Amino acid sequence: MIDLHCHVLPGVDDGAHSLAEAVAMCRMAADDGCEAMVATPHQRRGEWWNSDREHLAALAAELQEAVGPGFRVLLGGEIHVDAELLSEVEKLPDGGGILPLAGSRYLLIEFGSRGTPAESVHLIHELVIAGWRPVIAHPELIPWLAPDPELVALLVARGAFTQVTAMSLTGDFGRRPQNDAVALLEAGLVHFVASDSHGVRRRPPGLRQAYRAIAGRWGEEAARRLTTDNPRAVVEDRPLTEAAA
Repeated sequence: MIDLHCHVLPGVDDGAHSLAEAVAMCRMAADDGCEAMVATPHQRRGEWWNSDREHLAALAAELQEAVGPGFRVLLGGEIHVDAELLSEVEKLPDGGGILPLAGSRYLLIEFGSRGTPAESVHLIHELVIAGWRPVIAHPELIPWLAPDPELVALLVARGAFTQVTAMSLTGDFGRRPQNDAVALLEAGLVHFVASDSHGVRRRPPGLRQAYRAIAGRWGEEAARRLTTDNPRAVVEDRPLTEAAA
């Protein structure tokens, strides 16, 4: 399995506090069946602007060296949506501070709690027209998006993908996020499941429990697609095939 969303870079946001904790998170993920994690520090969000891409790349390289061979640490960002985001995207790939997932054309974006449907549709449209593949982080946890599967369906129709958090599916975040995540899966509107892990104790890494929950209800093929096949397409910068979407 490949975990596309985790806060494993040490000391840059509310994720891992130290290199030792970051290494422990990677080893927990490996023990749980993951072959790679994409480190996705918060970007453009409050105190966690994280616009120094060279610094983040150096931290990822240091973590990879500490973890050693056999497990890959890749780099991306969880990019908070604001009014200036499109201007920042225009600077890519050589400029600006935001990081696509594993150097691909996929962007992991996080809508704020005060977003609007019209703004979200406009943003997805503009990103897709510019040649990017936007991935909406944890729609089941976005207050104005989670209760509106028709809006999620519209965004997907416009070219967006969605990433649901493993602990939402397993019920660790409570019944409402679980119900909303399940509803999106039932509607065929989920493309990736990731841990969004933040530490070894609070929101730990690992996808196996979510894999089993998906396999038990929707089958092994669906579980493999959401945790392995589709994430592999991202890190290899390939479009999702119709069969894998």
